[in-house]
Amino acid sequence: MQFIISRLEKHQKLFEKISRNIYLMAIKDGFIAAMPIILFSSVFILLSNVPPLIGITIPTDLNAWFNKIYNYTMGFVGFYVAGTTAKALTGSINQRMKGGRFINNTSTMMAAMVGFMLLAIGTTKAGNYQAGFFGTDGILSAFVAAFVTVWVYQFCVSRDLTIKLPKEVPGAISQTFRDIIPFGMATLIFSLIDVAARAWLSVPFAQVIQTVLAPIFKGADTYPGIMFVEFLIPLFWFMGIHGPSVVKPAIESALFGNTTANLALFKAGHFPIHALSENFLNFVGELGGTGATFVVPILFLLFARSKQLKAIGTASVVPVMFAVNEPLLFGAPIVLNPYFLVPFVIAPMVNVAIGKLFIDLHLMRGFMYVLSWALPGPIGAFLDTNFQWSSLVLMAILLILDALIYLPFIKAYDATLILQEQGQGAVAVAGATDGPAVAEATTATEATATTTADTVDKADEQPLKKLDQQLKVLVLCAGGGTSEQLANALVEGAKATGEPIVATAGAYGSHHDILPNYDLVVLAPQVRTYYSDLKADTDKLGIKLVATKGQQYIALTHDPANAVKFVLDAVNNTEDDKG
Repeated sequence: MQFIISRLEKHQKLFEKISRNIYLMAIKDGFIAAMPIILFSSVFILLSNVPPLIGITIPTDLNAWFNKIYNYTMGFVGFYVAGTTAKALTGSINQRMKGGRFINNTSTMMAAMVGFMLLAIGTTKAGNYQAGFFGTDGILSAFVAAFVTVWVYQFCVSRDLTIKLPKEVPGAISQTFRDIIPFGMATLIFSLIDVAARAWLSVPFAQVIQTVLAPIFKGADTYPGIMFVEFLIPLFWFMGIHGPSVVKPAIESALFGNTTANLALFKAGHFPIHALSENFLNFVGELGGTGATFVVPILFLLFARSKQLKAIGTASVVPVMFAVNEPLLFGAPIVLNPYFLVPFVIAPMVNVAIGKLFIDLHLMRGFMYVLSWALPGPIGAFLDTNFQWSSLVLMAILLILDALIYLPFIKAYDATLILQEQGQGAVAVAGATDGPAVAEATTATEATATTTADTVDKADEQPLKKLDQQLKVLVLCAGGGTSEQLANALVEGAKATGEPIVATAGAYGSHHDILPNYDLVVLAPQVRTYYSDLKADTDKLGIKLVATKGQQYIALTHDPANAVKFVLDAVNNTEDDKG
């Protein structure tokens, strides 16, 4: 087992490089920015479809109103994502621009939306728009439009190919004219691509992409394909790299496209047959968070005898039910812990295979709505299959199987912790976590003492300077769930100590516009690999930046007083801290 982990650690820098790829990050961030639209629309599709199940007839006009809201939100998500992805990518490119030049992200957002319209939207002989590709079917065209737009702008701005006005002209007007050439070039390129696609196949560019990539997406919806996806996601997370950020952007079109296709099949009276979808992975493959950890805190409470696992089970049982499993991943720890590699990657693969079997046998419908990932898995599956009771049967089966998969490994790890707690197993535990994995895979007691001691000791050695004005703290994680825990601890600690600290939780990627409003940014462990990228922005704005490690972060979320001390120490330090 240690040999496998050593091989993985050898390539950790490569994995981190993949996770920081600006194009994958742009796709992820583009979807995060559009997520309020997607989640809001799901409410109205539920309102349209659920009442008939319980014998309530919805007035025709009211049902039409529900569907109108859905069609103009989720139905245009491709159009929206073209803009949000372009804006996210522009932010990353601006970090790399030299000579004080920058790209106007508002202009690239609009140009990408125009490009999307030219690439994806067809017209009838009468000249009317064909709306089919405005939604998830046009997602790939949205990415092409976003990437090409930003490339064109980067080419023009870096070479100063712009219209220059006299310096007396106000800056806002000058910027408008500077954007004309790159905007025009991008639009012309998209027009030429559109002409070529129609001359070749007489279809919009979106249909060309679909035709070319259809075999890839079809392969992802097979048993080997969907199991491979749920092998990679926990494998990356085991290395401390946020797996969904690496894997999901590559199949984003299929995830949301299949969801829309399932809903269309259901509305037409057919069986929703597609297994691979965003919420299928969330509620089935990642039941309780990456690694299918829903049952793990419960197993800790029921079967563990060590104080450490009992404490971690108590602290993490509620968050894990809502798919916030970082307290478990870094508290047990599971990340880089040899004892948990096998169940952490096997349980999700078993879950998706059985879930797909249920759909293939028509025992359960494919998921047809886009609901919040933070819903408890059983509730999410029940809602997403349009209130199908068989989904709860599937959930019960998966929870039992996941428990059987994890239990032997939990008992083995628990035995080493018991020996350590009795003062007899220190050597054995050290051997189990030998090598580079020690920093994250040591026991929770040791790691918490080690990682938080620096902060506490510094505070004890020299009194921290009290704040004389309000300090605004932004805590960032991948999805906003983990960061909420530390933000809440800071708010609670500020009330208790009287320090004027205001803390807000956010998701990395959605932080660009709000970043200037804060004085200090704290990175959660899952996004600490983005430290150097974010530091370029915080340095420009004069904002302090600090990254945290797993055990340290979890300890701070459970100790509001030390969370405040940690923030005060970060503010008083003259250098930013990578943790």
